[in-house]
Amino acid sequence: MSSQIVRLAWEDRTSFEEIKQRTGLTEGEVIEVMRRELKPSSFRLWRKRVSGRITKHRRLLKQSLRGPEDSDWEDPS
Repeated sequence: MSSQIVRLAWEDRTSFEEIKQRTGLTEGEVIEVMRRELKPSSFRLWRKRVSGRITKHRRLLKQSLRGPEDSDWEDPS
């Protein structure tokens, strides 16, 4: 099971929401599995990599695809 989680977590196209649907693990639990299974340097590389990826977070991906004109943000000027 751990190897499947590691594989899914490394894939850019697999969001944390999809990982939860497939495995039942939350984002925090996936992070703990990765911390336990990877070498410290690999874990740091992975964390840095996924922290900036909108594809790992379905909500952020949807917001980026909609663009600023569709968001709730209002220009104060």
